Amino acid sequence: MFKIFLPNQFYHNVFQITPVYMKRNGLKGIITDLDNTLIRWDHPDATPELRDWFKGFTDAGIKVTICSNNNENRVKIFADQVGLPFVFKARKPLPLGFNRARKLMGLKSHETMVVGDQVMTDMLGGNLGGFHTILVKPIVKTDEWKTYLNRRMESVILAYFKRKKMLKWED
Repeated sequence: MFKIFLPNQFYHNVFQITPVYMKRNGLKGIITDLDNTLIRWDHPDATPELRDWFKGFTDAGIKVTICSNNNENRVKIFADQVGLPFVFKARKPLPLGFNRARKLMGLKSHETMVVGDQVMTDMLGGNLGGFHTILVKPIVKTDEWKTYLNRRMESVILAYFKRKKMLKWED
């Protein structure tokens, strides 16, 4: 019943994802969420560690695009800092925004990974689009008010995954 929400992999944070993992899995591009995946939802700036993480992928020839449900200004401020293309108002979990991001990179779905912190938007949309999906823990436990309902539904799904021993991270 919940399989459509199940990511291919769970990580504590994006820094555990490496170019080696990408190449080993035949992946050539990353579509990444922004808020609470890369940076705090209430903070606009990229950290030096995050800049280095992006550089590692671009140096390895792996493309990266940001895909967010947030408004253009919020996403553009961050994307300009790190020199990456972006899709805003993506309407996740619909696959439309993911496919726009994929097309910006010139890749096929099976060559592309979706990384995000939300089961109800990032994992569902990525799985519906046929992408490799990785769920990371949210950077902070707080969220913008409109994310509250998603987090409530997500907690039920994550509890199910944990009961079925499908959840691979510790609390």
